Amino acid sequence: MNYLSILVFTTGVVTLGVELSASRLLEPAFGNNQLVWSALIGLILLYLAIGAWVGGKLADRFPHRRNLEITATLGAVGVGLIPTVSPLILRWAATGLETFQPGPLLGSLLSVLLLFSLPITLLGTVTPWAVRLTLPDVARAGQTAGRLAAVATVGSLVGAFLPVLWLIPAYGTRWTFYLLSLLLLLVLSIGTIRTSHRWIPLLALCLILLVAVWSTPGAAIRGAWDDGAAGTIVYEDESLYNYIAVRQWGSERHLKLNDGIGIHSVYHPDSLLSLGIWDYFLLAPLFQKCGTQGAPLNAECGIDELAPANLLVIGLAAGTVSELYTKVYGALPITGVELDPQIIAVGQTYFGMDQPNLTAVAADGRQWLAQQPASARWEVIAIDAYRPPYIPFHLTTVEFFTLVRQHLSAHGVVAINVGRTATNYGLVDAMAATLAQVFPTVYAIDEPGPPDTLSNSLLIATVAPIHHTPFADQLAQLPEQLPTDFQTFVQNALPQTRRLLPTSDAPVFTDDHAPVEQVVHRIIWDFMVGR
Repeated sequence: MNYLSILVFTTGVVTLGVELSASRLLEPAFGNNQLVWSALIGLILLYLAIGAWVGGKLADRFPHRRNLEITATLGAVGVGLIPTVSPLILRWAATGLETFQPGPLLGSLLSVLLLFSLPITLLGTVTPWAVRLTLPDVARAGQTAGRLAAVATVGSLVGAFLPVLWLIPAYGTRWTFYLLSLLLLLVLSIGTIRTSHRWIPLLALCLILLVAVWSTPGAAIRGAWDDGAAGTIVYEDESLYNYIAVRQWGSERHLKLNDGIGIHSVYHPDSLLSLGIWDYFLLAPLFQKCGTQGAPLNAECGIDELAPANLLVIGLAAGTVSELYTKVYGALPITGVELDPQIIAVGQTYFGMDQPNLTAVAADGRQWLAQQPASARWEVIAIDAYRPPYIPFHLTTVEFFTLVRQHLSAHGVVAINVGRTATNYGLVDAMAATLAQVFPTVYAIDEPGPPDTLSNSLLIATVAPIHHTPFADQLAQLPEQLPTDFQTFVQNALPQTRRLLPTSDAPVFTDDHAPVEQVVHRIIWDFMVGR
């Protein structure tokens, strides 16, 4: 393989490597959803198309290696500078997403995507330019173009897997961009070593290397999140799945992942309750056992009867729900499933997630549950695996909830955290309609919150129908053994508890058709226009 073929191959590696790495760069601010992927893939293809067209014209006008190599060098430098330029834009994006302001949100998305326009366009010029320089005569034009196109495609194939399987897990997103840039600059430096312009790629290589070494580790993360007044960052890192940060105010700690607007776990060592949506998961056992089949919930139904025999948490995060259940209901067996093993380690180190009754499993919640034997049953299954404002579609469908029901006891309940605003309950209604396909009774408990931000509702579905009415009157009498703070919380939560019946216009999510993102985007749009 000659030098130009190696250059074309390396450019293909870098181009697809940048596209795959770009998804990780965008994900902390915009989430992992089809809209972002479509915009990213579409614009990358547009930039490559422009680059190919421009490259063909430049090749005819400047049929010299020097011009091609300088252009490729500029493209490589652009790739290397992306991690340095992006943090400010990501912070702007996090602000727009948190406040649902269309200007910062849409503007930052466009700005981040434009980060890739110049380097990808420049890299797109390489293949047609190399074809022009390699072409010996018109009679072999097809063979030459086909060979270099194949080399570029093979390079792109390598670039599609290299960041995902090695670079990002081993070095992180920031260094993946640097390494891709340095790889191309190294090839250019070697290829131009006998030319008069050899100092250009060599100087560029030294520049990107200095930028990479000089940049503060975690700067992209901190730049996106740190507003100087939101506590002290005591831990921050990038795992295979997430950007992870732990903030602390005194003894209180918060776990934040990726988007910067959602808090995924809290730690209040001086308080019984979490003072957030996680407390509402404690209400799930009130809807089973003593709360079903007409059995009144009163002083005769003690803590031993009320406490569930076991608990499964899908979306364990740093263990807030498991800690709350242990505090209130005792050391019942708890299994917690969390996709990211590094989050489990963070929970054990910073969030007191060391309960001996907790078994933490690093796995995808649905996949893990599908692998469990039919005999594996839980009385309560809590699902809190979404990233505001999005929720993984495969945890919202009829097929998934059918699987959940198969692993619930005869009086079991499932509780799932769902996002909403003060006026748009579109996702709540859709989830209720979906749950009603599998469970006979669905309740919602709306967490009070400020009207100008994203709020939460906890949906609770029961295997056994709740016959007695009014349900709230029966819940008003709790076992005296329960902590006083929890009893007070229950009384305050009762006014927000309501029975949900499917509405005619609410979609039912299935594995084949689950327009979760469309529903969420409508919520965001209604909020932005003041509906």
